[in-house]
Amino acid sequence: MANAIRFHEIGTPSVMRWEEIEIGRPGVGEVRVRHEAVGLNFADTYFRSGLYPAQLPAGMGVEGAGVVEEIAEGVVDFAVGDRVTYTGSPLGAYATERIMASSDLIALPDGIAFGTAAAMTMRGLTAAYLLRRIYPLKAGDTVLLHAAAGGVGLIFTQWAKLLGIKVIGTVSSDEKASVARAHGCDEVVIYTREDVVARVKEITGGVGVPVVYDSIGQSTFDISLDCLARRGLLVCFGTASGPTPPIQAMQLAVKGSLFLTRPALADYIADPEERAELAGELFSHVESGRIKIEINQRYPLEDAVRAHHDMESGRSIGSSVFSV
Repeated sequence: MANAIRFHEIGTPSVMRWEEIEIGRPGVGEVRVRHEAVGLNFADTYFRSGLYPAQLPAGMGVEGAGVVEEIAEGVVDFAVGDRVTYTGSPLGAYATERIMASSDLIALPDGIAFGTAAAMTMRGLTAAYLLRRIYPLKAGDTVLLHAAAGGVGLIFTQWAKLLGIKVIGTVSSDEKASVARAHGCDEVVIYTREDVVARVKEITGGVGVPVVYDSIGQSTFDISLDCLARRGLLVCFGTASGPTPPIQAMQLAVKGSLFLTRPALADYIADPEERAELAGELFSHVESGRIKIEINQRYPLEDAVRAHHDMESGRSIGSSVFSV
């Protein structure tokens, strides 16, 4: 028998339960993975709260790292004992073991620890597609990144530095400002006491930035639009403060012929070759030490309720993982 965190109704963190489950045997094309570490992501709260749909009762989590314990017919890319990581649907990563399609797994290099993998697979691949696929950034460009001290933010800023891109980051406190600067953020705006738009215009000589990366959503949407240069792009890739508000197409024209996209990681790793390319670049940077993954919060898997409370309260900095 395995154990897992599951929820039978949507709501606050208290709806999650630590349960014993029967996972069965892998079917054709599937493997059984024993988790060593599980990722904790803000997006997990969207399913629990009902912002994202889930068929109840449901498991929790979309990111984990561990060892292949059993394979079934049709599995050719992995063998028992292989180290693997993954991110993506279906829900169920908050578990000691699970059955998965082998096509969803990514081979994990020996030089990357399981905890590191669980802390960076989703966040790292998100940073990868934001920097390498969304917009043709070039050395010398300046961009605005909200939540610069978050898990994605700390990877993004380090990677941007390698590409010669200047990052203006927003954070909520002096402590988070120090963390963001230490990871390569060139300019930091503490949004709780500074006017973000005014500071961005000051830093860019009144022009604004060509791209804003916004994982906050509702509370930052208008600010993000006003920070863009003419014909700039707003990348809304998260909704930590709530869904982004409706927008009229004419509003984009009035504010400078702006562009808007709401990407999802799943659409940037759906193609196996593209996923392998992005993961390979990410793993190379991490193995070499060019990008450092710092795990600032660790929890036992059965302590998911406390972990979600900490994350939603804003107490978390950088990456968090569950130990299994």
